[in-house]
Amino acid sequence: MRHLILTGACYLDTILTVPHFPEEDSKLRATSMQVRRGGNCPNTLEVLQQLLPLSSHPPRAADEKDTEEVITVTPHLIACLPNAQSTATRKIKSSFAHAQRRPDTPIVDLSRCLYRREHDEAASSYIIRSGQTGSRTIVNFNDLPDMTVAEFQDIADNFAREHGGNDNDCWWHFEGRIPDTTLRCIQYLRQAQPACTISVEVEKPGRQGLVELAAESDVVFYSRSWAEGASALSLPSGEYMHCPANPSGKDILVVDTIGAGDTFIAGMLYGLICHNDDWSRREMLAFAVELATSKVQRDGFAGLVAAQGCGLVI
Repeated sequence: MRHLILTGACYLDTILTVPHFPEEDSKLRATSMQVRRGGNCPNTLEVLQQLLPLSSHPPRAADEKDTEEVITVTPHLIACLPNAQSTATRKIKSSFAHAQRRPDTPIVDLSRCLYRREHDEAASSYIIRSGQTGSRTIVNFNDLPDMTVAEFQDIADNFAREHGGNDNDCWWHFEGRIPDTTLRCIQYLRQAQPACTISVEVEKPGRQGLVELAAESDVVFYSRSWAEGASALSLPSGEYMHCPANPSGKDILVVDTIGAGDTFIAGMLYGLICHNDDWSRREMLAFAVELATSKVQRDGFAGLVAAQGCGLVI
């Protein structure tokens, strides 16, 4: 059993779709409103929980019937949430159950989350999505105390004890939202679990500490603020790969770009963890791009993998 542990913020998103971006000090009627669970790592997990069962069928003889799915990679989320009994926390937990193919069998483990007892509201994002240009403008509010290094160390130590200290089977992924704290968490893992694999997402080029964060990680995901399309540099070979956002060149109808980058990361993590032996890096990149391209053509993440048909054999 392998473990994929994602650490990052979890939000409740309020998405307002408007005909065009409003002018300052003006009124504008929205054409639609959605409230759904968001956050980079939670979005990535929502896609992964659709992908992981597809590679989890145990081998069987030709004369045997299909058996139950066995999830060979367990995904975990570490995030700060409000009081465990709050309406916001119940909504976040139920969003994962409703998004997976078999709601009666939880895939994403939320037991590592940190609950802030004195808070009843989750971190919030208010997203204005322009129907005219497809742009999205995001305003965040987060009153929850962030995870401390000491809290992360306790989680990592407990996780190692529970799983026999086999850190070779653990992949830790971080949202590089708070570089200083994230760097210290990664440095702790390098000492406590030296055989584990570590990846990090870096979004904003101007944020201090991201270069040091990338240097400590095995895999680094850069946002489109750093580059257009999708590219990969494999070390130590130095092989460089590039895949355009729309390799077919056909016109696509962009419906919802929220979470496209998170979907790309889900596709790459899936390839790196589940198909490291039978997919090339170029195939992984193409798969992740195809998955993200499929995502922007639909609203939200529900049914993404089934709708795409997974262009590569998985």
